[in-house]
Amino acid sequence: MPTGVELNRSNIELPADVSSEILQKTQEESAIMRLARRMVLPGNGLAVPVITGDPTAEWVDETGVKPVSNPSVAKKNLQPYKLAVIELFSMEFVRDLKALYDSCVARMPGALARRFDQTVIGAIQKPGDNFDNFALCTAQSIIATSDASTYDGLVAADTDIATHGYMLNGFGLSAQARGILLGAVDGDGRPLFVNNVSQGAIPMILGAPTYFNRGLFKEGTAGTSGTPAVVGVAGDWTQAIYGTVEGVKIDINDKGVVTVGSGTSATQVNLWQQNMVAVRAEIEVGFRCVTDAFNLLTGAIPTT
Repeated sequence: MPTGVELNRSNIELPADVSSEILQKTQEESAIMRLARRMVLPGNGLAVPVITGDPTAEWVDETGVKPVSNPSVAKKNLQPYKLAVIELFSMEFVRDLKALYDSCVARMPGALARRFDQTVIGAIQKPGDNFDNFALCTAQSIIATSDASTYDGLVAADTDIATHGYMLNGFGLSAQARGILLGAVDGDGRPLFVNNVSQGAIPMILGAPTYFNRGLFKEGTAGTSGTPAVVGVAGDWTQAIYGTVEGVKIDINDKGVVTVGSGTSATQVNLWQQNMVAVRAEIEVGFRCVTDAFNLLTGAIPTT
């Protein structure tokens, strides 16, 4: 997406509720945000306690000493990092503020949500050490082979998560995973994960809710020694938390210079000279999780 350089404030304003609506729609479009817990963060972040292990009860005699079971508690810094996007519009387009408003609300949440989900899944580099991702989580293939079915891969993820002391309670899946699941059938050729063809929806898998986002995909590497594509994640989402600061901030400018692209393909756009308006949306967000509570779901290794 374009990034801004040397932008000046102008008197163009969006409706007052645009920031909160963009945040709401970002949360709705991000599969990770819909599954994980949310926390409002101070600007410098905070330390989040992470509990590992459950308390253990014991049978005791009538006057016996009751057992003490102390959970193991660690702390992680939930630090916000800035995620931003800029959209460029012609001045003629801005004359219709309703159109500008609708376009921002429709397009910017999707861009923020996809980038956040891509980062958490490990498809792109995380912004800092205090931001967790699923890159090193155990992976389970959901591609049907002669030895295993798509269903077997999902059950294997459930079993691995349970082995580590957690309970699978949600799936975040890509569009590619949706195709794999829609193609999964039983011995009689009947779809496993949809009630009928006309419905075509996959609201739940193994009794757990399912959410989709195009950002939950990481390309694999080709060849016999390559790696499979990541098409989603399953896990215990009580063990994941994201935090935001102030919601989405909006800046609108019609003066200054914006750099579109990067490197040798970068071009300069003079907003005033070219009758353009730049709308910038940014959010400060952090993410933390217990990685043992999650499994990646993978697809086929590409051959070309």
